[in-house]
Amino acid sequence: MTEYQTNLVTLFGGLAIVLIIASTIGYLLARKQTGSEPNPVIENLNARINAWWVMIGVIGLAFVWGRAGVVILFGLLSFAALREFVSLTNTRRADHLVLAMVFYVVLPLQFYFIWIDWYGMFSIFIPVYAYLFMPILAVLRGETKNFLIRIAEVQWALMITVYCVSHVPALLSLQIPGYEGQNILLIAFLILVVQSSDVLQYIWGKLAGKRKIAPKLSPSKTVEGFVGGVLSATLVGTSLWWMTPFNFWQAGLLAFIIALLGFFGGLVMSAIKRDRGVKDWGQMIAGHGGFIDRLDSVIFSAPIFFHIVRYFWTV
Repeated sequence: MTEYQTNLVTLFGGLAIVLIIASTIGYLLARKQTGSEPNPVIENLNARINAWWVMIGVIGLAFVWGRAGVVILFGLLSFAALREFVSLTNTRRADHLVLAMVFYVVLPLQFYFIWIDWYGMFSIFIPVYAYLFMPILAVLRGETKNFLIRIAEVQWALMITVYCVSHVPALLSLQIPGYEGQNILLIAFLILVVQSSDVLQYIWGKLAGKRKIAPKLSPSKTVEGFVGGVLSATLVGTSLWWMTPFNFWQAGLLAFIIALLGFFGGLVMSAIKRDRGVKDWGQMIAGHGGFIDRLDSVIFSAPIFFHIVRYFWTV
C-alpha cells in the first residue's frame, strides 16, 4: 500500500475502534437502566453513537470514491443545509424565482467550479456575482415588503451553507509539494478536529462546567467546557500531524484555530436559532438535530483553514 492508503486505513481503523468502544459503553449503560422508563440521556447518547456510525460510513465511502465522491457528498450536504436555513427565513411567493436560482443554478455551479479546480471563479462567484444578481432578480418581481430582510436572509443562507461549506472539498484542489494525492486527509483532519472539539466541550462541560459562557445563546456551553474542549481538540490535532503536510506544532496551531473558530461559529448559529425560536435546525440526524447542527462549526473554520493552507503551504 502507498503511504496515503496506509494513513487512510489507520485513520478509519482508529475511528472504528473508538466507535466500537463507545457503542459498548452505550449498550452497557442501557442494560443497567433501572425502572420501566428509559433514561433520556442514555437514549440520546446511543442515538448519537448510531448516527456517528452512519456518518463515518458515508464519509468513508466518499473518501474511497475520491474527488468525485467528496465533491458530490458536500454538494448534497450544502443542498440539505440550505433547505434547512431557508425554511426559517421570511421568504414570500415573490422570492420563489430567486430561491430556484440559488438551489438549482448557483449551488451546482459553485461545486462545479471546485470540481474543475477553477479557484478564481469559485472564490468570487457567490460573494460577488450571485450576491449582486440575487437582489436584481428579486426586485423585478415588484414585491417590496420586507425586501431588505428577505434578500439579506437568502444571501446569508447562501454564504453560510454553500460558500463556506464548499471550502471543504476545495481543499482537494490545493497543490502542496510532497503531499500530492493525499489532500483528502486534510479534509479528515479538519472534520476530526472540529467534531472532537464539539464532543470534548460537551464532556468537559458535564464534568467540570460551572460558569455559563453565553447563557442566552447556548445554556449548555460553559467556560470550563470551552477551555477544556478547545485545548483537548488542539492536542487531538497535534497528534494527527502524521497525516498532514504540517509538523506537530503547526498541526497543533491549526487545530487550535479550527477549534476556536468552530466554537464561535456554533455560537453564531445558535443565535440565529434563538432568534427563530427553534432548538435545532432540523431532525434529520438522530440525536444531532439537522445538517446545520453538524456543520455549524465547520462552516466558520473551513474557509479560514483553506486559505491559511493555501497561503503558507501551496506552490
